[in-house]
Amino acid sequence: MNIGTIRANDRGALTGSITTLTVAMSFGLRGVTSYHPNAPLYEIYTRSPAGAAVQIGALWEQTSKTTGECFLQGRIDDPSMARPLPISAFRQSDGSYSVAWLRPQRRSGFRVSASANDNPTYLDAA
Repeated sequence: MNIGTIRANDRGALTGSITTLTVAMSFGLRGVTSYHPNAPLYEIYTRSPAGAAVQIGALWEQTSKTTGECFLQGRIDDPSMARPLPISAFRQSDGSYSVAWLRPQRRSGFRVSASANDNPTYLDAA
């Protein structure tokens, strides 16, 4: 489901916006300079109501196993949100990105059964 876009502004900085029923925000991407192989490519920032820059997420470069196409994947999160918002950004022919959201799938393999004393019991998948 497409929920937003990312584009380069007049100065070349990447800026974007997303809109859902409960979230409407503009944000900027800041490139990460790191030699660590697990470092994100971009950090996602927005402005607080007081005007302070707040990091709300990060994006990592991924490659599709089926098409070989590169895309960005990460999440937006903030204490004011009920849960993180997983996003992916796919490059368009004009150089912009289309921001998509996909509901995370449940993990298979194990299910958790809570007992009366709140100690989880891990069961093999049925």
